[in-house]
Amino acid sequence: MRAAVLREVAEIKADGLSRRYPELPWREDPLSIEDCPHPTAGPGQVVLEVLACGVCYTDIDIIEGRVRCRIPIVPGHQVVGRVVEVGPGVKSDYPGIGETVGIAWVGKTCGRCSFCTAGLENLCAEFMATGCHLNGGYAEFAVAYADFVYPIPKGADYVSVAPLLCAGAVGYRALKLANLKDGSRLGLFGFGASAHIILQVVKKLFPGIEVYVFSRSLEHRELAEKLGADWTGHPSDTPPKKLDRAIDFTPVGEITTRALELLDRGGILVVNVIRKQTPIALDYTNHLWLEKTVRSVANVTRRDVTELLSIASKYGLKTEVQVYGLEEVNKALRDLKLAKVRGSAVLKLK
Repeated sequence: MRAAVLREVAEIKADGLSRRYPELPWREDPLSIEDCPHPTAGPGQVVLEVLACGVCYTDIDIIEGRVRCRIPIVPGHQVVGRVVEVGPGVKSDYPGIGETVGIAWVGKTCGRCSFCTAGLENLCAEFMATGCHLNGGYAEFAVAYADFVYPIPKGADYVSVAPLLCAGAVGYRALKLANLKDGSRLGLFGFGASAHIILQVVKKLFPGIEVYVFSRSLEHRELAEKLGADWTGHPSDTPPKKLDRAIDFTPVGEITTRALELLDRGGILVVNVIRKQTPIALDYTNHLWLEKTVRSVANVTRRDVTELLSIASKYGLKTEVQVYGLEEVNKALRDLKLAKVRGSAVLKLK
């Protein structure tokens, strides 16, 4: 099978961006397209023929070494595919051959620890991530544990579904941690793959909430307005009113401090990113005083993914996608790093 493989951590070279990590190789094409052995299903596993796989900013974090993973690795953790092989020990009520399923970032957990038994499997010390500890979906075929796959409704557009499996699901988890209430004001900082889905979720589940979107990209602000944002602006702009809740989707440390400056007393900020690329410089009086709360998001649980897929089906959420072929995966990564992707980047393999 053909697969995009990461064999060495490297900084992604993209036009207009200066080098940040001189100790790393600097490459336009950090992933190599290779002929790899066809995977087989082990106990409790299934093999999928990959139909589509979303390209996530976490994949850039993996490639550039901010998230440490097994090397070599096939990245990609927003996978939609068709089951072509079922391994021994898979329960009969699990998806069978020919069914379309999804794979998300949560690839396997221990199922026994206090976090797993409390429904917080995202905090499991043995958490294994798809495309990081387990080979992912930047390939023609992928293996997954059967109890960590998700049925995809028949007839669904699998390219549009792919971003829901991480961008949507982790944004949905951030939304739950923000403890939203009707009548409050929510700020979304950064408007890429995750935020453009979450804006739609908010408008469906909490129609009384005002949503302010902050983005440096005019094109992204225009998309936010199209999807129902009540106000849009540059992060340096002052919104009409203070924020009660905020979600920071960006890899930039200064955006976290800006969000806290705009947060009203008693407000909650959720930082929805695995790694920040620049430091967060906090001043207690300006950023934290008056009972402000800061929370981080760590991974997702299977429940987050299942709930988000159900909401998407019920309300007809639409994902904006830019489609690339497997051979264009490095271009997709460069476009994503340059914030040139409108909505979500998705590799279409079938």
